[in-house]
Amino acid sequence: MMSPYWMDEVELRNISVQESQPLMLSKEASDTVFCEEDVETSRGTMKVAVQGNRAKPAILTYHDIGLNHVTCFQNFFNYDEMQVILKHFCVYHVNAPGQHMDAAPMDVSLTTGERADETIPPEDLYQYPTMDELAVMLEAVLEHFNLKRVIGFGVGAGGNVLSRFALNNRNKVDSLVLINTVCTAVGWTEWAYQKWNNWYLFSNQMTEGTVDYLLWHYFGSKTMDRNHDLVHAYRENLVRSVNPVNLAMFVDSYIKRNDMGLYREVDAQKKKIQKTIKCPVLLVGGDYSPHISDVVEMNSRLDPAETQWIKMADCGGMVLEEQPGKMCEAFKLFLQGMGYIPCVPSMTALTRSRSGSLRSSKSDVSVPQSPSDTLLESLQREAQGRGDEPSPIKLHGDLRHKAAPLKV
Repeated sequence: MMSPYWMDEVELRNISVQESQPLMLSKEASDTVFCEEDVETSRGTMKVAVQGNRAKPAILTYHDIGLNHVTCFQNFFNYDEMQVILKHFCVYHVNAPGQHMDAAPMDVSLTTGERADETIPPEDLYQYPTMDELAVMLEAVLEHFNLKRVIGFGVGAGGNVLSRFALNNRNKVDSLVLINTVCTAVGWTEWAYQKWNNWYLFSNQMTEGTVDYLLWHYFGSKTMDRNHDLVHAYRENLVRSVNPVNLAMFVDSYIKRNDMGLYREVDAQKKKIQKTIKCPVLLVGGDYSPHISDVVEMNSRLDPAETQWIKMADCGGMVLEEQPGKMCEAFKLFLQGMGYIPCVPSMTALTRSRSGSLRSSKSDVSVPQSPSDTLLESLQREAQGRGDEPSPIKLHGDLRHKAAPLKV
């Protein structure tokens, strides 16, 4: 006869089950991490959330459409392995006008403060800033916090805004980290989908079709098919937390964006006057991201001596959520190459087992010997130090001279 003890084991009575934590932290949880301030600009108020010691170098983040500093960056910057990096920096999370949590509808007059209706002249109604004007508004943010130089960290539309800011303020941007960033004008397919979505959003309707398109914009089809929990969390956020009218205004500006006019100049003399981003740039895209071709296009237009880019394997468009360990490692090595972090203890190795899971490095990550070291060179030394054979890191040559990505 089976003893009661074994019956307990069979029936799982002795197994303690912990309730799973949500994929995205609540607004209440974020209040304990961020200090939010309103910044007045020539085109309205922007809400900026500050994380860290303000006496340290600044990282300036900017989110994608349909997101804000909580849903786009909170998980990543609160990730355990990011804390080794964050102790060296202060992060300023910029929210586009009307996109922050619990934002009021943006249909008020700038001059009278009254609700928008037929009696208010069109010139008095709030006109949402263009992408170029959103970039100009960042100057007021830097002035408000007395920041001389920043490291830009942008996703999607936010990366586009930061790129425009870097083009016009070369002496205020040390470097850029751009994820799924587009430098070209909108294509016909994107324009048609977003115009159709905006017709409902301006009517204060967040339809299922609009949500599905935004989720595809974030993740891509493959991640939507296989990572249901993560996608469901963002679906719930779009339905419950995003103001449709405010989002429509941001989307409208994004699809009206103009080509940034970037081009790669090979003549050494003309390089000095060419229109391009002069600071070091790290471009990041996921293997299955719907924007990977846009990232390739932007990489082809930037100076290869200043640009490095990574394609994350087994990852869709939401790199910060799908592969935070790899992104932390890449960001850390990029900052080391810039000379910001002389030595940081080893974090998650940029390697994969055959099952696709990350494994921890047993030895310290090699540190760039000088600020001129590329990210690729650091990864090569790291792989050699571990004695991996064959190396699971796919190396495509020095990124200073070739357009092929480092695939991790």
